[in-house]
Amino acid sequence: MSAQGSAVRDAQRSKVYAAEEFVRTLFDRAAEHGLPVVEFFGSQLTLPPEARFGSIAAVQRYVDAVLALPAVRRHWPAVSSLTVRARQAATAAHYENRDGAAVIAVPDRHAADWAMRELVVLHEMAHHLCSAQPPHGPEFVATMCTLTELVMGPESGHVLRVVYAEEGVRLALSR
Repeated sequence: MSAQGSAVRDAQRSKVYAAEEFVRTLFDRAAEHGLPVVEFFGSQLTLPPEARFGSIAAVQRYVDAVLALPAVRRHWPAVSSLTVRARQAATAAHYENRDGAAVIAVPDRHAADWAMRELVVLHEMAHHLCSAQPPHGPEFVATMCTLTELVMGPESGHVLRVVYAEEGVRLALSR
């Protein structure tokens, strides 16, 4: 929509979610088979282990540690703190920023094991680091790729970029 102050259509949201679901499945299969080396578009890649969390407190410790990483601080020097809380609904995680209080809400292990994993938490953290609209637009996607690369390694960032491209997700040039 073009009117000032109106909501911006999040046109590539479903494509972003589909791409990330594929990437999570790739990580799941590698973990299930105990083989971090995967065949990926004709190349062999070694995927890092993906962190899994047993509690909201563990997610909070992870978020604090990621935001304190020197590489993350260099890339986003003005980043503010981020609080993690449990979410009642098991179908989604989300990010909110109300009056400067940034929060990610994640279904806990008892409600939804799928959400208590590194790639989901990084997705919500990327919303914290990128305020551009629409919420899953090219700038967000670039932020997600960069954050994943800085935290999980270049292979993970590469996998995300390729899968996003395969899904037709537009990506802003990294800064």
